[in-house]
Amino acid sequence: MTMKFIDEARIEVHAGKGGDGAVSFRREKYVPRGGPDGGDGGRGGSIHVVADRNINTLVDYRYARLHRARNGERGRGAQCNGRSAEDIILRMPVGTVVSDAESGAPVADLAHHGDRALLARGGKGGMGNVNFKSSTNRAPRHATLGEPGETRMLMLELKVLADVGLLGLPNAGKSTFIRSVSSAKPKVADYPFTTLHPHLGMVRVEADRSFVIADIPGLIEGAAEGAGLGHQFLRHLARTKLLLHIVDLAPLDPDAEPVRDARAIAHELKKYDDALYRKPRWLVLNKMDILPTEERAKAAAGFLRSLRWRGRAFQISALTGEGCRELSFAIMEHLEKDLAESGESGGLGVHDDATRKATGR
Repeated sequence: MTMKFIDEARIEVHAGKGGDGAVSFRREKYVPRGGPDGGDGGRGGSIHVVADRNINTLVDYRYARLHRARNGERGRGAQCNGRSAEDIILRMPVGTVVSDAESGAPVADLAHHGDRALLARGGKGGMGNVNFKSSTNRAPRHATLGEPGETRMLMLELKVLADVGLLGLPNAGKSTFIRSVSSAKPKVADYPFTTLHPHLGMVRVEADRSFVIADIPGLIEGAAEGAGLGHQFLRHLARTKLLLHIVDLAPLDPDAEPVRDARAIAHELKKYDDALYRKPRWLVLNKMDILPTEERAKAAAGFLRSLRWRGRAFQISALTGEGCRELSFAIMEHLEKDLAESGESGGLGVHDDATRKATGR
């Protein structure tokens, strides 16, 4: 069975109420004035979230939307404090962003395995009457109630962790490219929108040099207004360091205009998020194998000139693998240079068990 990919969910969390303090007096033979001995109430259970690299989707939270912790026990006589309730730990995929559903304020960004955050704090237990005895009040007959636990409505949004993201129209060859350079096996067919959810692939250029690449469903003009599959999947490119804009330089549709389509993709990217638009972006001219050998250089130069492109551009054939190895090495060098300049520690991408499980490596 194939696990359905869910990258967004809404949940409700209720922390437990603290137990009430007890009003009690010591009753023991030969102790006529034993005094107060009411214990404190227990703390209510809190709700925490932990990033788990063994989880790849938010599907569990699409159907289990209510999460409620237990209340703390009330205090008892003989200065017995109530038992505190156990905390609830919600495990979510690495890359999940948790925000308040009402205000939109960020609550947690689970960017690394083991990251932990408090979603709702349990209520503090009430105080028993033993806490109120004094020289002037030897028989207090009151206690405090336990505090209520926090209640929140939360939005969960999964942003996959990858070093490189693929952009392009449907059928531009993104899925074929990721199949060519990694062991990921997204669906490939001769009709639009064969990719319906993101795919991750690990590209290993050498034994100890690799990066993670993300393929998302294709964009079309008007995606910001809901055309096609919309632009909701662009969130998965937010953490990438480099974008590859795949362009079909030999479209079968006679009405297709690659220059116009490339500009439309860039426009949709800017409408979605200016920060994403300003990320480093390379053009990858795909399906060069369809063009005659003697016409390839001229077609590529004409396209770049019409587009007024001044960034890096590569010519490949994802189907035959031509140019893919050279592009992979160029990406690796760019990422290593970026890592050295930023001074970050650690390796590239999510090179752990979760990524290997998701990418098939």
